[in-house]
Amino acid sequence: MPLNKLSGLKPEKVFRYFEEISMIPRGSGHMEKISGYCADFAKERNLKFIKDNACNVIIFKDGTAGRENEEPVIIQGHLDMVWEKSSDSSIDFETDPLDLAIEKGFIIAKGTTLGGDDGIAVAYALALLDSDDLSHPPLEVVFTTDEETGMCGAEAIDTSVLRGKRMINIDSEAEGTLWVSCAGGARADIRYEFSAESVSGTVCEISVSGLHGGHSGTEIHHGYANANKLMGRILENLSSSIDFSLVTIDGGSMDNAITRECVCKIALSSESEALFKHINRLNSDLRKEFKSTDPDLSVRIRNCESVRYCISKADSQKIISMLNEFPCGVVSMSKSIEGLVETSLNLGVTATKDNYISFTFLCRSSDNSQRIALTDKLTAIAEKFGANCTVHSEYPAWEYKEDSELQTVFADTFKDVFGKEMVVTAIHAGLECGLFCGKIAGLDCVSFGPDILDIHTPQEKLSIESSARMWEYLLEILKRI
Repeated sequence: MPLNKLSGLKPEKVFRYFEEISMIPRGSGHMEKISGYCADFAKERNLKFIKDNACNVIIFKDGTAGRENEEPVIIQGHLDMVWEKSSDSSIDFETDPLDLAIEKGFIIAKGTTLGGDDGIAVAYALALLDSDDLSHPPLEVVFTTDEETGMCGAEAIDTSVLRGKRMINIDSEAEGTLWVSCAGGARADIRYEFSAESVSGTVCEISVSGLHGGHSGTEIHHGYANANKLMGRILENLSSSIDFSLVTIDGGSMDNAITRECVCKIALSSESEALFKHINRLNSDLRKEFKSTDPDLSVRIRNCESVRYCISKADSQKIISMLNEFPCGVVSMSKSIEGLVETSLNLGVTATKDNYISFTFLCRSSDNSQRIALTDKLTAIAEKFGANCTVHSEYPAWEYKEDSELQTVFADTFKDVFGKEMVVTAIHAGLECGLFCGKIAGLDCVSFGPDILDIHTPQEKLSIESSARMWEYLLEILKRI
């Protein structure tokens, strides 16, 4: 695919590199190609670099004339993106480039996530490294991997090679907002092993689709429906009047994305006419309930091909009950920062394998004790139904630094450049800053970025004008620090 979709956009280098990396498959867990691209970029420009076993890449650049001996600044972002696509998209994420387009002042990827989170950080950093006419101190550019699936790259990286004590994380999605603290998190995987039995009746497929979805950190408070949880409600409702067993239930692909679609196959022991009527009533009721948050919600049913085996009735009922007992969404709000979610969890993935069903959660909290209490609760629910719960990929909260010089520089520069106050606040989503602060004693860091809307959904879009403004703002910051 030719590199011409973003030609003519300014700043030219930023958008050229954004388009180049959009041609490279870089979903979480598929980091070798994009990591290799960054290493080759450094080699071609004779820049010192390090590429580690986790595919993290660190690229070093000297300060510009007269600034060679200043303290380095770390520029940091992550290489991976969330792979989500609409049901009618034919893209193979592992091999195909993104199909970029410009739409009403935004860059989009047709039918898929865009990867502005965190591709814009990579594009900014590459443009900095490829420019010799910009004023800056020595740069230590850190590209981490697999941020979206547990911050594995940041956890594995050796920061002893870094001299900088100031870090600019470019992983914000709101122009004019400076993030200075974030929640910690943990993944929880629940596995329920089931018994199978022969199928003798009709098999139907129920689907929940058309939901808004979104980032489970920054958008969890909007109350968007979660397709996995909605399917649980539907199945529980059906079980009161219709005799059936589960065959499969599958929804979502990422634990940090609010699930947009879920598909469940069930085996009936009687005719399906009553089921069709029941689903149609539920579709109407749920569309009314979620009309303000998920106006395109759709619950559909169809007869499908027969199967030989289904999940036993006893295990089917346990799975449905367990699914409905799981908490999901906002658990508590911050008592000190108005409007900030303190604790939440998201049931991002439900999947059926040969002999078990799995539920994958991302739990977040700015209070470590609440996060632990939440994973303990999931463990207790799992054990109640005879399932196993594994908690892993824990990462710390990023604590607010009261004496941050970077916060002052960013806020003052924003007011000077744009004539208004910058919003300095915390975020419920997880950022890698907490891990870096734990590795580098005394690290002063902030997070900023341009406007990116609907991240982790196929509607994701990156503002062209905001990207240009935040680029000029970053250059001004580098002049001043």
